[in-house]
Amino acid sequence: DAGRSIGFTPAQVMRYIVLPQAFRRMLPPLGNNAIALLKDTSLVSAIGLAELAYAARTVAGAYSRYWEPYLAISLIYWLMTLALTTGLRRLEHRLARSDRS
Repeated sequence: DAGRSIGFTPAQVMRYIVLPQAFRRMLPPLGNNAIALLKDTSLVSAIGLAELAYAARTVAGAYSRYWEPYLAISLIYWLMTLALTTGLRRLEHRLARSDRS
């Protein structure tokens, strides 16, 4: 109603008033879903968890190092999750700052 009262068209109301507010509200749950999706799926479609586990078994058998390859796989997933979480947190803080001003 406020947008209409200052002369915005329905498209302008949606673009400048409704969507920015909706985006701020949907970002945290969307980020949680993205992190869950990352954890529940493989690294990349080309490099799946099965291939990584196979490579880890190969390295473990060849070099008699059984923990290091599996720890490396865990570290890769952890770093990807950390990067996604950090990026989403920064975006949320940036949107919260713009909300205050």
